[in-house]
Amino acid sequence: MERYREIEKSLIKKFRKTIWTKFVRAINDYQMIAENDKIAVCISGGKDSMLLAKCMQELQRHGKFKFDLEFITMDPGYHSDNIKLIEENAKLLNIPINIFKTDVFEVVSKYGQNEPCYLCARMRRGHLYEKAKELGCNKIALAHHMDDVIETTMMNILYNGRFGTMMPKLNSTNHIGMELIRPLYYVLEEDIKSFVKSNDLHFMDCGCMITVCSSSSKRYETKQLIKELNKDNPNASKNILKSASNVVLDTVIGYHKGKQYHCFMDEYDEE
Repeated sequence: MERYREIEKSLIKKFRKTIWTKFVRAINDYQMIAENDKIAVCISGGKDSMLLAKCMQELQRHGKFKFDLEFITMDPGYHSDNIKLIEENAKLLNIPINIFKTDVFEVVSKYGQNEPCYLCARMRRGHLYEKAKELGCNKIALAHHMDDVIETTMMNILYNGRFGTMMPKLNSTNHIGMELIRPLYYVLEEDIKSFVKSNDLHFMDCGCMITVCSSSSKRYETKQLIKELNKDNPNASKNILKSASNVVLDTVIGYHKGKQYHCFMDEYDEE
């Protein structure tokens, strides 16, 4: 049996409960895929996006909807060794990737001194939308997993002074007719790592040429904080995730809806 077939088999058998079932459940819960969609799966070269690509291939073969896939990899200025590794892994996993080059790292190094990660993320997202649209896609799929969602929720509270989470899907405001989906929304990072280790796979850890994936980043600090919280309360992570779908508006002082701000005092006297 070819290597990629063995990896696909492990996904739907050994990792059925921890990865495959959660992947399918998120897609169904949030109606991420519809008949005749054309979805661009965005592959960075890391473990998460490569797993997402395999999940999407399996779903295309065995799912209830007929849809098309493109696999796009944006090169923001990676070292040549990273590009080579991405190509080798794509070949190993039988993923037909389309690599396109941009100058994201160059631009961010010049103009993003204050918030390089924010600018980089915005630029990368824009390029991915544009490439997907060029290929005739109506959706892009990103590989954010449950831990990313939990960390983002905590970061918004701790560093931005607001409650907000990473959404399972959203319509693009700058690219009309395009939608973003996150099919790994319920999948834990530790289970992705187990899948990678079990199949003896080796992916790019981080290709950033600017911050060199600093361990002093806010996301890293938040990840460590959540680990500490889970030591005392094993349900801490799950409760942070659950809080975003369990908001009691009667206990919220104010919230934003689009560009409009609403305060509980607006309707207080009417009650």
